[in-house]
Amino acid sequence: QVQLVESGGGSVQSGGSLRISCVISGFPYDTGCVGWFRQAPGKEREGVVSVNRDGRTRYTDSVKGRFTISRDNNKITLYLRMDSLEPEDSAMYYCAATRSGCYSMSSSWFEHWGQGTQVIVSS
Repeated sequence: QVQLVESGGGSVQSGGSLRISCVISGFPYDTGCVGWFRQAPGKEREGVVSVNRDGRTRYTDSVKGRFTISRDNNKITLYLRMDSLEPEDSAMYYCAATRSGCYSMSSSWFEHWGQGTQVIVSS
């Protein structure tokens, strides 16, 4: 079974920073694509960033220059460093994985999902 478990969410003031983590297990082959999504109440789930097997990344425009995706050397844990947070960044953040490549940031492209970690940014 593929499992993804997020952690590290919390409440911060506008302009602050957080780093959230995703531990991935049961993904037997070093193929495909992993990434972060977020969903605010009443809004559609939005792709934030993805990274493929070769380390190539793609960020949504609204987070470019503020958010950074990274992985441990053992490739088990995925991170998202979020700087200069704004109230508009408040959402449930999910990590996701697919055995396919990073060809789409549509939610339906990704086969495996974590339960999410909450990020709240107050003004």
